[in-house]
Amino acid sequence: MHHHGYLWTGPKQRFDEEALRRPPPPHPPPDNSRPELVQRHREVKAEFPVGDLPPLETAYWLIKPEKLIRGTWEEPKGAAHWLGERLTEYAPRFESRAARDPARLAELVGSASERLGRGGDVSHGCYLERPSFLSLALVCCSPNGALPQLSCPTKRAVRPPC
Repeated sequence: MHHHGYLWTGPKQRFDEEALRRPPPPHPPPDNSRPELVQRHREVKAEFPVGDLPPLETAYWLIKPEKLIRGTWEEPKGAAHWLGERLTEYAPRFESRAARDPARLAELVGSASERLGRGGDVSHGCYLERPSFLSLALVCCSPNGALPQLSCPTKRAVRPPC
């Protein structure tokens, strides 16, 4: 088992496009559906597997392009350390003063290490200066506890269909 780290920052408005953050339904809308529904399904089906938006379910980072991986670690402590470095790096930009508290950040890193050690994923999000958002994720890989059928993005030559 190993862990991949992901980082996304961008406009909160883009982050809120939830349809682009969830995998498309396995079947397209019925033929008699409204054209805008059919078009939206096509857009989501094309965008979700290749887009950089954080998925609503953390494990789905594993179907995203390998180039989005910011780091890979065999041990949970290394992955948690990366999370701590990123939180420290972005803390001056956190909108909430409470979110910048060093003791809170240390707690997040400690709990991340524990969760990863049990095979879980870790995901944190924070508002930055308006209207920006920071999303950080650590995803357990080979296998993932939530979606074990997903393959490691660094070990597949061809992406499986959603």
